[in-house]
Amino acid sequence: MAANVVKSAGGSLFRNKFYQTILLSNVLLQIGIWVRNFAILMYVTDKTNENPFAISLMGFVEFLPIFVFSFIGGTFADRWKPRLTMIWCDFLSAASVFIVLVTIIYGSWHMVYFATFLSAILSQFSQPSAMKLFKQHIPAEQLQQAMAMFQSLIAIFMVLGPSLGVISYQKFGIEISVAVMGVAFTLSALVLLRIPRDKEIKQDEKAAKRDFKAELKAGFAYVWKSPVLKSLGGTFALAGTAVGIAQTLSLFIVIERLGQPKEFLQYILMVNGVAMLAGGGAVMALAKKVPPQKLLALGILLSSLTMIGIGLSTSIPLTLGLQFVSGLGFPLIQIGISTMILQWTEEPYIGRVNGVLSPMFMGMMVIMTLVAGQLKLVFPLVGIYCTAGVIMFLGTLLLVPLFKQKPTIAQSGGQPG
Repeated sequence: MAANVVKSAGGSLFRNKFYQTILLSNVLLQIGIWVRNFAILMYVTDKTNENPFAISLMGFVEFLPIFVFSFIGGTFADRWKPRLTMIWCDFLSAASVFIVLVTIIYGSWHMVYFATFLSAILSQFSQPSAMKLFKQHIPAEQLQQAMAMFQSLIAIFMVLGPSLGVISYQKFGIEISVAVMGVAFTLSALVLLRIPRDKEIKQDEKAAKRDFKAELKAGFAYVWKSPVLKSLGGTFALAGTAVGIAQTLSLFIVIERLGQPKEFLQYILMVNGVAMLAGGGAVMALAKKVPPQKLLALGILLSSLTMIGIGLSTSIPLTLGLQFVSGLGFPLIQIGISTMILQWTEEPYIGRVNGVLSPMFMGMMVIMTLVAGQLKLVFPLVGIYCTAGVIMFLGTLLLVPLFKQKPTIAQSGGQPG
């Protein structure tokens, strides 16, 4: 049984066959995603002579599925077998990419939007399924350490990924870049075949799962009844508001506060990315000692203070230093969130809890991305950044009552399967 695989893995997380497999699959997925994001962005930029609408449409088709399909994908992830769901999502992503490759070869470049859109939709089904598998196959005492390594891998690609996509497009062109995406998604699906088969759902359980609308409502009710998940949702919304403002106006920090050309922004992003790697490594060391709610609160506190500092700073070394500290906090936030969701959510609800909470962050972030430009026309940049930092700090305060809370959900990975 799946759970027995965990028991036989011994004390070492890296001897766990599931964990080895999910890490390798994630490397392949990250290659496909970053080549997709940046090679297609460069291609669209060249094809449209840097048309702002065409370029912004790429972001739109990438983020829209998070709002439209997050609730739906999370609910279906709870109904379907998670292993098979992930495998099919990767295969379908690969198929869509190869279809787009054919259309590009025959002269219809607009289909690149379709590849991005469909891949983003499928990720709303695949990501909560991955969380369910973590719940099934990783023992409770190793869960936070596992998420730390998983998020560190993502941080590595946040540093290297943009260059990977740009180099792929500049050296090999869009056709080869699209083919690389398809191969990466296909290999990811094949690697996932190593994961132990999903547990069979009994017939009476299947019958109980037929009412999709009722399941969707049950997911919202589950979050609302849990003090921990409800506080997490509020923190998500506040953090999304602050991040949306700060990310959108970061270019003005470079130009107005530091007096540098817009190209200087890349150095700020590089410093941030390097710090994320260091932060991920630090969390792996702290994973067994610090509860996830405290990790999350520390990460948000660091983000709020550095946000205010960056708004006030006119010194390049100080701003870069603050960006580094902010980058250290990002893995604390990501790992704290993921671990809290897993530790305070029963396995049958993991998909829906993800589906309810994720749009709270992304929704507020995208709304503030649209609003931030208008705020800049009315209010001074320093005031906006300081306000964003205060909003982020309020997210920390929501977590303080949770510091003494202990997970009440039994870890299914430790039970007989």
